[in-house]
Amino acid sequence: MILGIMQPYFFPYLGYFDLINRTDKWIVFDTPQYMRHGWVNRNRILHPTTSWQYIIVPLKKHDQITAINKIETQPYEQWKPHILGQLQHYKKKAPGFTVAYGLVEECLSYAEVNLSRLNVLTFQKACERIGIPFNHQIFSEMNLAHSPVDGPGEWALRIGEALGAKEYINPPGGVDLFDPAAFAASNIKLTFQEPFQFNYECRGYQFEPGLSVIDALMWNTPETIKAHLDQLKTRAQSPGL
Repeated sequence: MILGIMQPYFFPYLGYFDLINRTDKWIVFDTPQYMRHGWVNRNRILHPTTSWQYIIVPLKKHDQITAINKIETQPYEQWKPHILGQLQHYKKKAPGFTVAYGLVEECLSYAEVNLSRLNVLTFQKACERIGIPFNHQIFSEMNLAHSPVDGPGEWALRIGEALGAKEYINPPGGVDLFDPAAFAASNIKLTFQEPFQFNYECRGYQFEPGLSVIDALMWNTPETIKAHLDQLKTRAQSPGL
């Protein structure tokens, strides 16, 4: 079993879905402390005139040490229209507007106030649109028995051991957090995703890398995105090709 573990981000960039597509099981790691200015309640899309802009989910007040799975959003009526309005500039130029806008509109129609569950919903619906599997469990709901964790880099190891994983895939960052010898001792292959690239034409705009999956769907069909992700998966599995 190939395992992936990541915090729940809000409409993350396509590299996140590349990781999902390469795994057999995905753990939504929702118990770490919420950190401001990260990707848990915001992401980026194109700006109508200059570079990019944030789309942001406003949050209710919470203690600094609050876990991600305890964070709640402000009432939907206060911010949903703003995010949908931020997408309107794509309408006359982006061929995938109907698909991408429909994805966002559907996700926000559930009025899910728990931020972590909202983000999981965005993964599920985006994976459905793209056509990739999303076999996931939410860490806070698993009651998983695992060995003690002594540092941030051990969470993946201990979860992988408890689940019987044969391989764990991590994003390119954070290499220094992990102890390859410890993974090898537990017979878990430690793999790091290659830096993700997916360039595409944005008629009337300048391409910006690393934007939300929303932007990728604005300019590419789900079939094109899936083909690219599957190609990356095949290449990772057969590096000699």
